[in-house]
Amino acid sequence: MAHGPVLTMPVVAIVAQVLLGLGLLGAGTGHLTVLRRQFQAQVPPWLPLDADLVVVASGVVEVALGLALLVVWRQPARGLVGAITAAFLVAVFPGNVAQFTEQRDAFGLDTDLARGVRLLFQPMLVAWALLATGAIPVLRRLIRR
Repeated sequence: MAHGPVLTMPVVAIVAQVLLGLGLLGAGTGHLTVLRRQFQAQVPPWLPLDADLVVVASGVVEVALGLALLVVWRQPARGLVGAITAAFLVAVFPGNVAQFTEQRDAFGLDTDLARGVRLLFQPMLVAWALLATGAIPVLRRLIRR
């Protein structure tokens, strides 16, 4: 019987990590291609950077994180990828807030209610990244060093 880090993880964690990786890979690809304009609606107007540059840069990061989530399975690297993913999701949250406060339509979010509900999902994505990758115990060990 084969043994390895992936086989000893709970199936739920494996599936959750793969789904998050595929989601980020898809979103990142969308940033760089057909959804580029819509993602620009999420760039806060107060950010002193070109909206397209922000969309492209965040798309590249999402593709990289998505790929990392799909290929990195050994701790502590797996947990670090999860922590970095969670930090990225926190860093882009102002874009979701800006879409709500500026009442910008994108991705079918064309009402305040829809944009507000979308805001509730970002903390869940952060938790997903941390829990699916075992990031919290890894970070605890690093802090205790």
